[in-house]
Amino acid sequence: MTLAAGRHYLAIPGPSVMPDRVLNAMHQAAPNIYEGPLIDSVAPMRQALKDVALTRQNLAIYIGNGHATWEAANTNVFRRGDTAVVLATGRFGHGWADHARALGVDARVTDFGKSAPVDLARAEAALKDAPDARAVLVTHVDTSSSAKSDIAAIRRLMDDLRHPGLLMVDCIASLGCDEFRMDDWGVDVMIAASQKGLMTPPGLGFVFFSDRAAEVGRGADLRTPYWDWTRRTAPGAFHEHWFGTAPTHHLMGLRAALDMIHEEGLANVWDRHARLARAVWAAAEAWGQGGDCRLNIASPAHRGHSVTAMRLSNGDGTRLRRWCESQAGVTLGIGLGMAEPGSPAADDFFRVAHMGHVNAHMTLGVLSVMDAGMKALDIPHGPGAIDAAARAMLA
Repeated sequence: MTLAAGRHYLAIPGPSVMPDRVLNAMHQAAPNIYEGPLIDSVAPMRQALKDVALTRQNLAIYIGNGHATWEAANTNVFRRGDTAVVLATGRFGHGWADHARALGVDARVTDFGKSAPVDLARAEAALKDAPDARAVLVTHVDTSSSAKSDIAAIRRLMDDLRHPGLLMVDCIASLGCDEFRMDDWGVDVMIAASQKGLMTPPGLGFVFFSDRAAEVGRGADLRTPYWDWTRRTAPGAFHEHWFGTAPTHHLMGLRAALDMIHEEGLANVWDRHARLARAVWAAAEAWGQGGDCRLNIASPAHRGHSVTAMRLSNGDGTRLRRWCESQAGVTLGIGLGMAEPGSPAADDFFRVAHMGHVNAHMTLGVLSVMDAGMKALDIPHGPGAIDAAARAMLA
């Protein structure tokens, strides 16, 4: 017997749940790309994106995923042979560094492990070891580990050291979920993508950048015509926003998603994500009282509000994921990069996403299915997880 019939729920950290309003906005014939409503919609859409990032700076939009924005940022900032300080948490800081190295950048990684945010003392040492680095690369919320780093504190550290590098931040897993203030926090370059907190199908990448970043990158010799952010920021013609044909239906969906964020209010969006995250954490802590369920990040202050990484033991993470999907129609995220592939621990880790178009009944439903799965599979766990989640959500 299975209870998986009905609408399936995807609780993975991207692509996130697409609202019906976004899907309906995309469900129409191709529009005119030379004049009319689509062209008229782009200027206010760009402003709405800046409102979510809390910036008055520049914006380039690319047809691509989050990895594409790594390359866009790198090619517009660096010259071959430049040094970058990379403050890496979890998996994705290493990915950004690998992209930079492939372009000829000396990316010097300080690894903070898979269960911790950036440590400022070690970051200070890394900055002092590379006083002339062109940029500092850091991930706000790492999708694999759910570690959240203090971007404002890193900016203050750079200022205290009078480090000349640009501060470049990956917000792919946090924009529209966690509080982020690009201008107030002194961020020079911020990258994001459409498929997580912005609730739009994968395919759009965003690079926000300051005037200072534009000036520093003016002589970048890695820039190619397609990745060049100058033409996309101040195009002479509509097609130069995209360096070709516009991503028509993605733009329709994104416009609807941004309207939803505006109507809810950005502060309310942040609060909703924080409450849903606390519910997941409370459930995991209750399960851990009678079993091996553990949150990957020990301190709540260092956990992202869009995704929660956790682990069981003896391969129970994978067993639980498979039961939830096959028997209850809920797909949890894999433990991406948290253990060596093929090792016994690789089947312990998993993730629960609570990003974008998610509400109380969706998150409590996922937790209830997980609780049922632990019972069905005889996975040791403590009682009262759902009650604890409800209380945390309402606190």
